Amino acid sequence: MKVFDTMNARSESVDQKRSFSGAWKNLQLCLIPCLTFFEPNVETGKAVRWKIGMADGAPLAIAGLWRQWKEIDGSQSLAFTMLTVNSDEHPLMKRFHKPGDEKRSVVIVPPTKCGDWLSCQSVEEARSFLRLYPVEAMHAEPYPLPARKPKAVEPVSDQKQLL
Repeated sequence: MKVFDTMNARSESVDQKRSFSGAWKNLQLCLIPCLTFFEPNVETGKAVRWKIGMADGAPLAIAGLWRQWKEIDGSQSLAFTMLTVNSDEHPLMKRFHKPGDEKRSVVIVPPTKCGDWLSCQSVEEARSFLRLYPVEAMHAEPYPLPARKPKAVEPVSDQKQLL
């Protein structure tokens, strides 16, 4: 595991955390393209995986930061982190994660603003993108993982049967 191995960066503290502040201050902004993302919904008392995407089924882009470092062998590696915002007041995104935990959501960049995000000239300009996506443009539904297959029982060898 890498020292800075994490998938999410809290937008409120991205400029203060050692793991993200350099990429933020250097405007190493990226977009993470996807069709959907998944979050756990525990409204029933049990975590149920939900699939979240755009209401029209279009791909979406999550705001992120990227960083590069040199591996021990001298090769270069790249990583990204997704930026998140508080979603306590969002009609959809507040439904996810454990009760009592702060509700968080990834930042979805509007399709018409992707170029603007990537070409931000200041952290103040970049910070203006860090907001919740309109609920009416989103769709979410339960999407549980398929049931796991039971482990195969290995046959007992003939030698063990004789004992």
